[in-house]
Amino acid sequence: MMNKIQVIGFDADDTLWVNEPYFYDTTRRFCTLLSDYAPCEQVEKLLYQTEVGNIPLYGYGAKSFILSMVETALRISSDQVSAGTIHKILELGKDLINKPVQLIDGVREVLDELHREQFRLIVATKGDLLDQERKLRKSGLEGYFHHIEIMSDKQEGDYKKMLNHLDVPPESFMMVGNSLRSDILPVLGLGSYGVYVPFHTTWKHEELDESDLSHPALIKVDNISHIPEIIKNTNQH
Repeated sequence: MMNKIQVIGFDADDTLWVNEPYFYDTTRRFCTLLSDYAPCEQVEKLLYQTEVGNIPLYGYGAKSFILSMVETALRISSDQVSAGTIHKILELGKDLINKPVQLIDGVREVLDELHREQFRLIVATKGDLLDQERKLRKSGLEGYFHHIEIMSDKQEGDYKKMLNHLDVPPESFMMVGNSLRSDILPVLGLGSYGVYVPFHTTWKHEELDESDLSHPALIKVDNISHIPEIIKNTNQH
């Protein structure tokens, strides 16, 4: 891969800012609400199954999660859950959506440096359009990005469509993210670079065994602050 990196894409949730810990906390509170019907482990299992089953209908993000919580409550209670509990579930969802945007350490400094060096920076994320736009606005990072792409999914075809729209050769694109499944593997398949920055908490649906994964254009780092150095070293070869 001899082309120099010109465009750098960033995932949003758990790459630029904290996200999954908020969902984990909401899930625990949801379990407490339903403790009269089933133990937490059973509630969590059914909620996850419901979430994954609803992805083709609702997509990803907080609103899909809220609908899945309501459906799970109805199923696990055999439709006996009270209107008051449903109201509390909706309040849990609103609280989740209104969580503060907490930037991950080093993010602003990295974007500052890359912006000064005149790289084209983009956000490539999936989830609910309104929610992701809100978080980006609250983050204070919007001005760094040349383009914002909020996808319904992040498969190889979705990235290809985005790069074609931006007129970016895959060989000149690098994607940075915390999910091997949705941030890294699809772009490697296109011939782009992928920088994997693991986050300490990952949604089970995004988990992937990385032990056997090897690719010349895959780079793993433990902190996003390494990104400028990686790009510099890659572009010198």
